[in-house]
Amino acid sequence: MTKFDRFFEGYETRAYDLFGAHKEGEGVRFTVYAPHAYKICLISSFDGWNTEHYLEKIDDRGVWSLLISPLKPVHAYRYRIYRDEHTSHERIDPYAYCFERRPSTASCMYDLDYFTFSDKEYMDVRPNTHDDRPVNIYEVHFNSFRKDGQFSSYRQLKEELIPYLEKEHFNYVEFMPVFEHPFDGSWGYQATGFYGVTSRYGTPYDFMELINELHLHGIGVILDVVYAHFVGDEFGLIDYDFSPLYEYPEPHLKKSEWGSYYFNLYSPTVISFLMSSAAFYLDRYHIDGLRFDAVSHFIYHKGDSTKGENVEGQAFIKRLNYTMHQQYPQVMMIAEDSSDFPKVTGRVEDGALGFDYKWDLGWMNDTLRYYAMDHEYRKYHHNLINFSMYYFYSERFLLPLSHDEVVHGKRTIVDKMFGSYEEKFSLCRNLFVYMFTHPGKKLNFLGNEIAQIREFDEQKENDWFLLQYPIHDSFSHMFRELSELYTTTEAFYRYEYDSEHFRWIDADNAAQSVFSYMRWDDKYCYIVVLNMMPIYYQDYEIGVPYRGMYTEIFNSEDSRFNGCGVINPDPIQTHRGQKHGHRNILRFTLAPFAGIIFRKKVGKHAE
Repeated sequence: MTKFDRFFEGYETRAYDLFGAHKEGEGVRFTVYAPHAYKICLISSFDGWNTEHYLEKIDDRGVWSLLISPLKPVHAYRYRIYRDEHTSHERIDPYAYCFERRPSTASCMYDLDYFTFSDKEYMDVRPNTHDDRPVNIYEVHFNSFRKDGQFSSYRQLKEELIPYLEKEHFNYVEFMPVFEHPFDGSWGYQATGFYGVTSRYGTPYDFMELINELHLHGIGVILDVVYAHFVGDEFGLIDYDFSPLYEYPEPHLKKSEWGSYYFNLYSPTVISFLMSSAAFYLDRYHIDGLRFDAVSHFIYHKGDSTKGENVEGQAFIKRLNYTMHQQYPQVMMIAEDSSDFPKVTGRVEDGALGFDYKWDLGWMNDTLRYYAMDHEYRKYHHNLINFSMYYFYSERFLLPLSHDEVVHGKRTIVDKMFGSYEEKFSLCRNLFVYMFTHPGKKLNFLGNEIAQIREFDEQKENDWFLLQYPIHDSFSHMFRELSELYTTTEAFYRYEYDSEHFRWIDADNAAQSVFSYMRWDDKYCYIVVLNMMPIYYQDYEIGVPYRGMYTEIFNSEDSRFNGCGVINPDPIQTHRGQKHGHRNILRFTLAPFAGIIFRKKVGKHAE
C-alpha cells in the first residue's frame, strides 16, 4: 500500500496533506496529480518566472513531486504541464491554500501552521445535534457588509460584523462562497481554488482570525460551498493535464446551465478532491457548517428530474455526508435543494442523502408569492400559507430568505410586499412574525433586517444610511426583538421538529385571511395571530386550550415599530365558549396587517 491508495479509491479526506505546496525542512515540496501529462515543471516568482523546475513522477498512477530547498513558502507559482515535447499550458495548483489577488491568477505558497486558534472552549461544547437549539443565521457577502475602498476585508469584518451579530441576536453567520474565483459578479459560485480562500479580502490567516474571534463570541460559522461545478477559465481545472481530469469527458454531461463545468462524480480522484476540500475547511479553519449549493444537480442530471436521477451524484453526497458526520459529528450539513426528492435529510444508514437540514424553498416561494398578492385575491390562495405545515415534518427544514430573493429584478423582501409604501412595511413586519414563529431554523440575508429597498449589488455595501429614517430604524428594532424572542424562547426552537408542539388554531379562515396557531414548551403556551388584510377588528375571537390570562408580548403594529399603534396593552381574560375545537375563547383587538404573539403560563387549567 502507498499513501495515495485512498485517494485513488475515492475515500481520501486529507488529500490536501498529500498534494499542494508544503514546507519540508528548509524547502518546499510541490506535489500534483496529472496522469496524462508528458512532463511537468514548476515556474515561480522566486526566480522571476524564468526557470523550469521539473517534477518527478513518484507514482505510476500520475503523481508528480519536486522538493526545492532552500526555499521560503512565500512565492507565487504555476505548473507548466506538457502534452508532448512541444505543447504545454499553465495551470494553478488545485490544492493551493492561497492565490494572487485577481486579476492575477497564480497559486501562492502558504504555510497555515503559523496560526494558532484559541477557540478550544467553543469547539468543545459544539452540539452533536442542533434540533433543540436556536439556529439564527445571518447570510453575508464579504464585500457587502462594509466597504473601505475597492474591497472589504476579513479584518474589517472582525471589528464590525461581530458586535452587529451580537446586537441583532444572530448566533450563526453564513458566508457566501469564499473559494478563490476570477469574476466578482459570480459571488464566488464559479470557483477555481477549492482550498484557497479568496485573496480579495485578505490572507488565510486573516480569515482564520475572523473565525476564531467569532467563536470567542459564541457565533458559529457556516460556509456556502459549491461542489457541483467549477469555472472554465483556462488557467484553472479545465482540461487540466490535456484531459478531462476534473470534468466529465462526455460532452452532454460536462457543461452546466451557468456555463461552468460539472465535476466528474464517477471519478474516485475527483471524489477524494471534493471530500478533502470539505474536510479541509472543517479541519484547518474550524468551520461549523457547510451549506451545499445546487443540491438538485447532485440528485438529477443538470438538476432536471426529466433527465433522470444522477446516481453518481447521489452516491457522492451520501459518501461525503456520512464521512463528514463520522469525522466531524458537531458540524451541520445543509442542502440548498429546489427539488421534491424525498429524504434529503436524515441518516445515510436509513436511506437518506445525509444532510442535517434542507432549505425550505417551497415555504419561501409560497410565502413571498402570497405577501406580494393583491389583498383582494388572498382568500383564493389561502393554502399558500397553511400548506407548509402539511409537509414540514417530512424533512428537517430551514427557512431561508436569502440573497437569491433580492437580486436579478426580483426586488428586495420589503419591496415585494403588496400595497402602498407604508403597507409594504406593515406586511413585511407581519412576514417576519410569521417566519420567526414558524417551525424551522432561520436564515436572513443582510439587508432584510433593515428593510433594504435596493437589490443586492456585490460592488456596494449595505445601505446603512437607511437607519437615519424612522421607518427603517423602527423596522430594525422590530426585527431585533423578534430575533431575540426566537433565540431565547424554548417554544420557538426546542420543539421545532416535534409535531406535538405546533397546532393550528384556525388554518382555514380564508374569508378574512387571518391565520392563528400555537407553539408551546413546558412552561408557556404562545398564540400567534396573523392578519393578512387591511381590516380592523375590535373584537376578534379565537379558541384556545387554556383558560386564564393571556399577555400580548409582541405586536407588529406597535407604534415603537412605526405601526398604527393599535395593540392589546393589558392582559386578556378568556371566557367560556366553544370555538375552534376549544372550550375557551380569547377576544382581542386585531389591527390591519398585525402579527401578534400572546403568551400564557401553562398550568392545570387546560380546557
